[in-house]
Amino acid sequence: MGFIKHEKEPRESIGERRERYLGHTDKLMMVIIDFDDGPTSEPDPPHSHPHEQMSYVVSGELIVYIGDDQEQLGPGDMFTVPPDVPHTVQLLSEHVRLVDCFTPLREDFLK
Repeated sequence: MGFIKHEKEPRESIGERRERYLGHTDKLMMVIIDFDDGPTSEPDPPHSHPHEQMSYVVSGELIVYIGDDQEQLGPGDMFTVPPDVPHTVQLLSEHVRLVDCFTPLREDFLK
């Protein structure tokens, strides 16, 4: 059992005006990502990973691309990404906050 206080958790820069912080157990990881560089004129380059992903849109508007599908999402919406499927986002608002959950852990996110 553990607690993570957002104001005490160190942020990691993942690009200009983009940062994240995270928490995890042995088998599950949650990552909070803040994008403050929107709106963007194009989607980010697609990426994929061998992890299952489920994401929740806390704030902002964006288009999510998963494989050949795309959908405009906003606060309260969620999306899922199967392992190894290319996906990306395009920001439609100045600020977007996502909560991403991964299993297994994203070892590449751990220091």
